Amino acid sequence: MKAEPVLTDPEQIRAFCDSLQFGAEGLIPVVVQDTADGTVLMAAYMNRESLTLSMQTGRTWFYSRSRQCLWQKGETSGHRQYIREVLTDCDRDTLLVKVDQVGAACHEGYRSCFFKRLTQDGERLVEPVAARDMLDILFEVIRERQQTLPEKSYTAELFRKGIDRIAQKVGEEAVEVVIAGKNRDRDEIINESADLIYHLLVLLAESNVSLDDIRTKLAERRQ
Repeated sequence: MKAEPVLTDPEQIRAFCDSLQFGAEGLIPVVVQDTADGTVLMAAYMNRESLTLSMQTGRTWFYSRSRQCLWQKGETSGHRQYIREVLTDCDRDTLLVKVDQVGAACHEGYRSCFFKRLTQDGERLVEPVAARDMLDILFEVIRERQQTLPEKSYTAELFRKGIDRIAQKVGEEAVEVVIAGKNRDRDEIINESADLIYHLLVLLAESNVSLDDIRTKLAERRQ
């Protein structure tokens, strides 16, 4: 997935920012929506600087009121947002940013921050984090690392070292799972299995095999 600038001309960016109604703290509320199906993913705030960075880079930047600083979505989690469209409301005091979402928008692992519904019986979870969802999220992050190869990324380091090192790690982690299983150590089985699955996903990405390819094969075998 590629980031494309929304605006590149500094004068156009300045004129757009000047046309907006920023609040008393210099902030404007932003609603983020998924371009794929219209799901509202999250709400946050931007100031002029974060909005400028967002338009220049094609990635979402926000302003944290609690930390009093700028932050880029996905900078640490890898769950990035690629901007496809920016809209304003009629009063020009709220922005709607449509994005292609990589991974989960919510820091708790949910696709959307709006995952609870108010009912007569109280709040109910409406979007549980399913195992398949988490595997898809992780695989998307791995493939993004494969494309960008950021520094200080263990995943990128594996891709730089190539298939021999990746395959070696899969073998090592598989042995660790076997040992944990023979020891009947439940916590170690969980930890080592997570390591194995991660390295296996790296191997799939390196081999240009998708999770859907695996799902299709499993479905064929079940039939």
